[in-house]
Formats: sequence, structure tokens, C-alpha cells
Amino acid sequence: MSDGVGAACLALQEIHQIDVNVVLFCIWLGASGRGVMTDSELAEARGAVGAWHDSVVRPLRAVRTRMKGGLPPAPDALAESLRRRIQKIEIDCEHTEQLMLAAAVEREAAASRGTEAADAAANVGRYFGALGITVSDEDRNHLGVVLRVAFPEAAPGEIDGLCAEL
Repeated sequence: MSDGVGAACLALQEIHQIDVNVVLFCIWLGASGRGVMTDSELAEARGAVGAWHDSVVRPLRAVRTRMKGGLPPAPDALAESLRRRIQKIEIDCEHTEQLMLAAAVEREAAASRGTEAADAAANVGRYFGALGITVSDEDRNHLGVVLRVAFPEAAPGEIDGLCAEL
């Protein structure tokens, strides 16, 4: 991910233990013209990937993170090589999760209505709300980074305004 998106997503993940794939899915739904999810659609999407994320993605991430910087008694070079292979598998598993999310909410893309950024922000807000997360200024800053990259054509201040509403 570029333009600070990776760091912003990682910060949100670490602060709230969220599933970044669901955040990106929320943004994709809005950006692709699929609109704002209902509570039941969000629950269905989360349910479609929850066990996979908790049983596969998170444990792989935990192993990879634990191995960062070496893991004695394994030689550093061997541990790093294995860590890189685990990271590739983790990325493949996250891609599988993204495909599962896309299949969970079947909506056709609509013609541009000019509300895609607002829809994406609303979807993220709905996800945070479902998790009981009170969005902080720090969260808004991180989400702003992601939304600005997703919507580079947004008018100046539009993303900040959408984030302020979260």
C-alpha cells in the first residue's frame, strides 16, 4: 500500500484490533458505486470472514510478527527466510478473505452519483459502530489518509469533513 495507507491501516489495526480487510471492503463498496451497507449486510460480511480471519489470518500474523528480528535458537537468516514465506502465505490468506467479502454482499455497481466517498466513509463508520469503537481524532486522521488515496478527486476538505462526521 502506498501514500501512508499501510501505516494508517496498521495503526488502526493495532489500536482497535480491527480487520483491515473489512475496512478496505467498506471503502471499496462505496468507491465502486455499491452504496452504503445495511446493518444486516455488514453483519453478513463480517460473519462470512470472521472465523477465517480469527483462525487463519491473525495466527499467521502473530507468528510472522513474533519472528521479526529473529527467533533464537534458529539462525537469523533461516528465521528471516521462513518469516518472509509466512508473510506471503498471510497475504494469500488475506486475499482469500477479500474474495470472501466481495462474495458476501452481492450488489451491482451503480452509475456515479457523486456520493461514493460519503458512502465509503459511512460504511467505515458503520463498521466501527458495530464494533463499539468511538472514533477518535487519531482514528479520523488515519481514515483520512486511506480515504484521500481512495478518492484523489475529492474536493479539498471533503475527506476531512466526512471523517469529522464519523
